[in-house]
Amino acid sequence: MDELTLVQRIVIWVLPVVFAITVHEVAHGWVARKYGDNTAYMLGRLTLNPIKHIDLFGTIILPGLLLVSGTGFIFGWAKPVPVDPRNFKRPLKDMAVVALAGPVSNLLMAVAWALIARLGVIIGAGFESISHPLIYSGVAGISINLVLAMINLLPIPPLDGSRILTGVLPNYWAWQYNRLERFGFIILLALLYFKLLNVILEYPLFVAQKIFFSIAGL
Repeated sequence: MDELTLVQRIVIWVLPVVFAITVHEVAHGWVARKYGDNTAYMLGRLTLNPIKHIDLFGTIILPGLLLVSGTGFIFGWAKPVPVDPRNFKRPLKDMAVVALAGPVSNLLMAVAWALIARLGVIIGAGFESISHPLIYSGVAGISINLVLAMINLLPIPPLDGSRILTGVLPNYWAWQYNRLERFGFIILLALLYFKLLNVILEYPLFVAQKIFFSIAGL
């Protein structure tokens, strides 16, 4: 995508980023409802309308800054869908399943974007006005969804990985572990600033992209 202008890159990335973040949150709320918590549903958050989920900094400013800076690493977040574990039969274990729903939704979307890119490859030369947008959007969709899935699986409270880990820890240690939540955002920003996040995710992201790009025929 290096040959694209900044405006073209923004146009290519905006839809995959918004959908990746929005569907991730809806997946949490949808699974929570299946397990007995209607909080997100009652608040009108089980919708794909991105306006309901947009966080000014996490959905717009941060992804925009990362895109403009050319780091090659884009991620963000939406307003968290409210979930009340007290409505679950097994609060910690059910919450772990609800947390897992987010990254799983991103992996499924990565598959969908890979198929969109493959359609662009099939259309191929002679129809570049159709095939190129499909391929570029597909690549962007694969990339953002894999990054979101992997970041959210990190065991840093309040990321989804921490909720999954909490579900398998004894109650006392789960409580102690989740006390780190107030520092979670600072830890994540520090990992990003010192480029440790790139180091942690570089190899698993490379392997995952290789798999999904092969699905896309790239």
